[in-house]
Amino acid sequence: MSRGRLVAESRSPTRTEFQRDRDRIVHCTAFRRLAFKSQVFVPSEGDHYRTRLTHTIEVAQIARALARGLRLDDDLAEAIALAHDLGHTPFGHTGEDALAQCMSQFGGFDHNAHALRIVTKLERRYAQFDGLNLSWECLEGIVKHNGPLIGATRPSSRQKPKTPISAHILDFDALFPLELSSYSSAEAQTAAIADDIAYNTHDIDDGLRAGLFDLDDLRAIPFIENILEELDERYPQLDRSRKIHELGRRIITRFVEDALNESAARLTSLDAASAAGIRAATHAVVGLSPKMVEADNSIKGFLFPNMYRAQKVMAVRIKADHVVKKLFGLYLNSPEKLPLEWRPVSDGESETAEAVADYLAGMTDRFALQEYQRHFDLSYVLG
Repeated sequence: MSRGRLVAESRSPTRTEFQRDRDRIVHCTAFRRLAFKSQVFVPSEGDHYRTRLTHTIEVAQIARALARGLRLDDDLAEAIALAHDLGHTPFGHTGEDALAQCMSQFGGFDHNAHALRIVTKLERRYAQFDGLNLSWECLEGIVKHNGPLIGATRPSSRQKPKTPISAHILDFDALFPLELSSYSSAEAQTAAIADDIAYNTHDIDDGLRAGLFDLDDLRAIPFIENILEELDERYPQLDRSRKIHELGRRIITRFVEDALNESAARLTSLDAASAAGIRAATHAVVGLSPKMVEADNSIKGFLFPNMYRAQKVMAVRIKADHVVKKLFGLYLNSPEKLPLEWRPVSDGESETAEAVADYLAGMTDRFALQEYQRHFDLSYVLG
């Protein structure tokens, strides 16, 4: 049962409230754009690297599996997972970092806050309202899947406690309170864990595909070394391609099974009789055991220098940072260059900056590069 929507609607005779949320997310423009937004590698570098869309689909699959295993509402978990990256800019985290720097004097930029802005304002499809008019539970999950935003006694390890809360979130919370000081639903927490599991696994796969490191390099991570030894013993003649796939599926399986066991124990210990009890907890109820937290940290510790800061990736990051900042400056100083529907309604610099951020954040990688080439340098390429 949902707490409802900002704009009241009659119930669907064929779908639950959370199925309806999921369907609206899948059919929105921002979701389609994820197909051409980078995860780590820009799409021009190869057809088989993950994009924001393929990452999102993988997260949704894992979130649904976790929710079903824990007897939660898997439709809600899937909807939150499908929406969790709607607010991402072109060029992955590089684009977000660049846009956050550009917006530093105008309230900053955060992709979770922008996802809320997309689903409550920027999507303009329906006759009755702006946005998608998602359920309270789905909106709460989009905003708080990484943990409470204020007043948490034990913040999530994924949360940035000192990061100011976006004005967009605070303004919407004043209109439709999302209980920012509490944890989110268990379903939203499954989406957060699924995000970690998915990107750890597929970033290893993509890094191997890109030649940034090899299987033997991964043996420095004890958790992965154990899996590789198991594969070597069971399939001594296995070719490299199949070994990489078998490694990936085993990583996902072990993290998912651990999360199911650990989360079930936490839920039993908490003995919450309702979703309100889960939100009132002083810790996340969906999570990993200490042993798997260590494995997770080891994987991230390996990927940061060997993938995210690899020379090949950094070369593209530098160019992408330049593209975003140049386009921001162009539109901020010449808002008449924005399409009519994106131009600010007033002449204030803050209003203009917000309109520019909305427009830039919605761009795909290729459209941002096309706009840069059109205004600055026709020969400029990434990769």
